[in-house]
Amino acid sequence: MTYLLFIAGLAALIVGADVLVRGASRLALSLGISPLVVGLTVVAFGTSAPEVAVSVGAVLDGKTDLALGNVVGSNIFNVLFILGLSALIVPLVVNIQLIRQEVPIMLGASLLLLLLSLDGRLSWNDGVLLLISLAAYTSFLVVQSRRESQAAQDEYTQEFAAKSPAGWLDQVWVQLLLIAAGLALLVLGSDWLVQAAVTLAKSLGVSDLVIALTIVAAGTSMPEVATSIVAAIKGERDIAVGNVVGSNIFNALGCMGLASLVSGQTGLVVPAAALSFDLWVMVAVALACVRVFMTGRVIARWEGVVFLGYYAVYVTYLVLAAQQHGALGAFSTALLSFVLPLTVVALVVLGLPKATKPD
Repeated sequence: MTYLLFIAGLAALIVGADVLVRGASRLALSLGISPLVVGLTVVAFGTSAPEVAVSVGAVLDGKTDLALGNVVGSNIFNVLFILGLSALIVPLVVNIQLIRQEVPIMLGASLLLLLLSLDGRLSWNDGVLLLISLAAYTSFLVVQSRRESQAAQDEYTQEFAAKSPAGWLDQVWVQLLLIAAGLALLVLGSDWLVQAAVTLAKSLGVSDLVIALTIVAAGTSMPEVATSIVAAIKGERDIAVGNVVGSNIFNALGCMGLASLVSGQTGLVVPAAALSFDLWVMVAVALACVRVFMTGRVIARWEGVVFLGYYAVYVTYLVLAAQQHGALGAFSTALLSFVLPLTVVALVVLGLPKATKPD
């Protein structure tokens, strides 16, 4: 029953996010909001809606480890697994705007979350600061979008129309109904998923944090997985990369901001394990992402393999550490002696000039 509850919760989150995006996007367009702004805000929120629902729901249920672990794990999963898998399908050409603007902002959001967590607690004030940062970023996008050409906005409008040719979606009451249904599914799905995750963690003898960093994080990132892989297959490489970067920004600022506010005056306790390891991994992954993007504007297939390999190493370490497995010592030694030095060498090599076209 636990596995069925987990699958049902995950399905409700994915369907709810999709329904919410469709309804909110159409409503925004009906109200005359710029299509580009819709894509940068409503759609970005929609793909991160499962993370929001699970993190807020976990705080309300008193499972604060799940709240933080879900966001941190999702951000690590998004970069290493989703970008790695997408690049394996087709080398990803990175848009210059993402390199100059969104990727550094993603790194900044990760660093801000880490800095606010150093005292072991995300307070109500920290949540306000995170949400103000998200509002400032969104406002900046709105101002910036006004400079976009009319041709770009027309293209985006046509994309929405192509996805939903049926005229009934143009009715405001239908759009409101879709939004309500999407939110209801998100709330229901998050409740089921949190319950199942806690039960699963106890049955496996591991902590809520490990379950959140792995299974829950991967599950709530399914909308990003689907979006990026489909975009890569269709050759829409900017979408494949931009979806991940935008989602990570929203997760760090929006999800944790809301979760901290919901926690009230007591604040959100940051698990010691996350503070000593996982939050730093999240920042390191964002930093590596900046390095890869800025050195050639291409995520090659071999870099995709490296990303996937690092995610496998990360998950293996989490599982071994959670079970205090006998192989943990040897694995940690190998990690420190070989993997990390090779990473430094790889980053140096990436600093050398390379082709800007996909291989």
